[in-house]
Amino acid sequence: MAAEKTSLSNEQLIDHYKQMVFFRRFEERMNLAYTKQKFSGFCHLHIGQEALAVGVQATLTDHDYVISGYRSHTQAIGKGIPPEQVVSELFGKHAGCSKGKGGSMHMFSHKQRFLGGHGIVGGQAPLATGVAFSIKYQKKPEVIVCYLGDAAMNQGVVFESFNMASTWDLPVLFIIENNLYGMGTAITRTTNIENLSDRALGFNMD
Repeated sequence: MAAEKTSLSNEQLIDHYKQMVFFRRFEERMNLAYTKQKFSGFCHLHIGQEALAVGVQATLTDHDYVISGYRSHTQAIGKGIPPEQVVSELFGKHAGCSKGKGGSMHMFSHKQRFLGGHGIVGGQAPLATGVAFSIKYQKKPEVIVCYLGDAAMNQGVVFESFNMASTWDLPVLFIIENNLYGMGTAITRTTNIENLSDRALGFNMD
């Protein structure tokens, strides 16, 4: 089978691969620490979804924004938050990116324009839409990327956000990370649509 053509150099491809491996190892170590009860609260891992975070965020500039759900450790690192600050946040330390008050689900950095992990399913969608409106209103050459899980695609506020973003032609990219389960519930039990991105067609979105 012939390799697909790519505009990336071999050096860039290797760099992306190294970052994906780092993300995987980072999450494995955090999972080990969590199972040993080194920190408390919830701990939602991004294992298996590393390639998407690396590929998408490699195309962003320092001025672009990212907002996510509660699987955001490696997305935060990918946006420029130092891994040490993410670890400190998980361990509830003041040196964490949210001063140790957010924990696993609430990474944040104003400097890096990472606007959170959010624990409320789908809650990041209207926030992303608001940021996109601000970008357009101020006529800035920026975008915001909004990561959503499959379970978020059944939330009414997400559809409202899609409608507003499409109607006002806002600079927001909604990305569905479909790992087939919303917590412990299979997505096939909660929706009859196989390809969740097809829902964007109802709002005339690309």
